[in-house]
Amino acid sequence: MPFHLEQTVDLIEALENHRERNRPAEEIRSQLDLDYRIDGQSVFLFEVRPVWNDPSRIAQLDYAKATFVKAANHWKVFWLRANGKWEAYRPTPVVATIHDFLKLVDEDKHHCFKG
Repeated sequence: MPFHLEQTVDLIEALENHRERNRPAEEIRSQLDLDYRIDGQSVFLFEVRPVWNDPSRIAQLDYAKATFVKAANHWKVFWLRANGKWEAYRPTPVVATIHDFLKLVDEDKHHCFKG
């Protein structure tokens, strides 16, 4: 992970708090849940749910991504298009903090992240 220890702790704390605030009720989490992963300098938010035609398999369906640009000290924000390609989130393709990214996802004014 390219983040310093303190950055990593802050990042995980923000992501854990966001997940806990937005998770569905515990009784339906086997059918739909939310989670995140950190991959390099990117954070992915995704749904966790059984595959529709094979419920014994679990799918992780990405819906939001933020990539930290160290040189510019900001986060680039992306949403996943129906064609499977990540696209910059307009009108706010860049935010200053991970908290700003999570706020954008929660507001989802243009219905890009969660439809």
